[in-house]
Amino acid sequence: MASAESIARVCHEANRAWQLESGDPHPSPRWEEAPQWQRDSAIEGVRRARAGASPEQLHESWCEHKRGEGWRYGPVKDAERRTHPCLVRYGALPEAERRKDALFAAVVAALEEGMV
Repeated sequence: MASAESIARVCHEANRAWQLESGDPHPSPRWEEAPQWQRDSAIEGVRRARAGASPEQLHESWCEHKRGEGWRYGPVKDAERRTHPCLVRYGALPEAERRKDALFAAVVAALEEGMV
């Protein structure tokens, strides 16, 4: 079975590719350059997806984690100010963001199935 970290790396890069293709003005850095908090968040997302969390549940747990670290809603993603436009309920996310959550869950599922 692949480690949570190795799957998180693939998920992170898939999300980064999605950000680049969708025109995100602040895409995530490559895994190797990502801050530890961002890598830890991806690893936690993999653990939750492995436990059966839906894309909506993954988003809600991500929001809880971000808010617990002092982040709040803001129209621009800004790590220094700790604001993020996706700190909203799942149903209020733009379709592209909901698809990104589904992509994360699908990558975890595909790698889990492929590693058996």
